[in-house]
Amino acid sequence: MLSVSFRRSTFVAQKVKDHFYIPVPKARFVKKAQTHVAPFLMRNQYFHSSAVRLKKRPQPEPSPRELDLLRYDMKNLWESPKPALYLGFAGLIPFVSPTLFMAMTESFSPELAYAQLAYGASIMSFLGGSRWGFALPESSPARPDWINLANSVVPSLLAWVAMLMSDSLIPAATMIIMGLGISLHYDLSLLPTYPSWFKALRSVLTIVACFSLVGTLIINGLYPEKKFF
Repeated sequence: MLSVSFRRSTFVAQKVKDHFYIPVPKARFVKKAQTHVAPFLMRNQYFHSSAVRLKKRPQPEPSPRELDLLRYDMKNLWESPKPALYLGFAGLIPFVSPTLFMAMTESFSPELAYAQLAYGASIMSFLGGSRWGFALPESSPARPDWINLANSVVPSLLAWVAMLMSDSLIPAATMIIMGLGISLHYDLSLLPTYPSWFKALRSVLTIVACFSLVGTLIINGLYPEKKFF
């Protein structure tokens, strides 16, 4: 009996709900809500109106390095004064001729090797003195300070040490090669105010002189010793 009465009561309640149900216009409510929300969103929406930068800012050029100076100054090699050009290349004869002579005769001459070392030591002293003389005049762009004058003494000291070791070819020739390289480094980095043609000429002469000394060291290890004098 209780179950039957419960079913009847739920059926009557469902009838009453269906009779008094009023549908809500959802579309109208949503449309009205959108009309109220849209102006609020428009007022709070910001646009990026600045111009788009498509081109990159030009980067500042880095300061030229030593190799860049050497590369750019090579163009001015043939603009050297004729006396400097001719005397400079003629000064390579005492470097190149002993190496070529020993290579052609397939023998090592201690006398020629010693003459080559002595000439290399004198050239190192000359390069140091030229730097000293470049810094002394009042109109010179280089100042006679501790850096310039002290570095101009270094090649002469290395040449002196090389001659003290002249009884042994390998350390003496190595010292000459190091001295020529250090002197070139000083001329290109510490005194960049040298003329462009001079830096180009100095670079070529130093490279040829160093390769000549390296060739003498190679010949010393390959060919037997022979005295010509």
